[in-house]
Amino acid sequence: MRGRLRVGACQTPEFLSKIDAALSCINRYAAEADTRGVHLLVFPECFLQGYLIEEQHLREQALGLDSARFASVLQQSAGVGQTIVFGVIEQNGGRYFNTAVVVTRGRLVGAYRKTHLVPGESLFDSGDAYPTFVVRDVRFGINICYDTQFPQAATQVAGQGAELLLVPAQNMMRRAAALRWKDQHHAIRAERVRETGMWLVSADVTGARDESRIGWGPTSVLNPKAEVVAQVPLMTTGMAVADIDRLS
Repeated sequence: MRGRLRVGACQTPEFLSKIDAALSCINRYAAEADTRGVHLLVFPECFLQGYLIEEQHLREQALGLDSARFASVLQQSAGVGQTIVFGVIEQNGGRYFNTAVVVTRGRLVGAYRKTHLVPGESLFDSGDAYPTFVVRDVRFGINICYDTQFPQAATQVAGQGAELLLVPAQNMMRRAAALRWKDQHHAIRAERVRETGMWLVSADVTGARDESRIGWGPTSVLNPKAEVVAQVPLMTTGMAVADIDRLS
């Protein structure tokens, strides 16, 4: 039986300083999502400008969510029929945030700023709120990548009645670290699911960045029993699709 909300999690290449290419990627996945009846699309962390935590990259690529440049991004996504969630390097008042935006038909519905930052993200400021959103009567919230290592980040979302947790991630790591972490992501996310009873949908990048870094994924959907019910194969691009059923 088809669920009330069909979600698509997109495993993509990374796009460093290539906003137009990232937007084209969104449109390609949206076209596929149209044929598969998807209502909500999720893309990786810092997807729009690329996850590169260097001063020059942030200075040149960060966008204010009220800026003309971001308005152009919204305009270019206005034809997308799904609600889309994607990572953005945000600038606000001289500060940088690792942010995920929620966009419907080219309209900014809201945003979540990553609350837990790894040591290498010292150029970012952390967020302090856990907003939730509703698509087709399903309430969802967002954790970004490293947030999932902290139970309170998920419980803050679940405590607002959310049934679904979206996790934009970016695990383009040095090769040894990527191999070490490859099989740990699902285990960590499954802990958050068992604690909260929510569905969890993650979207990650894949491929290689020069000779030193690699991204395996995973991009997947975990049901409230912490079972992986859909996944894009590691080291391939694609979309994992699943129906989100009511928890009550």
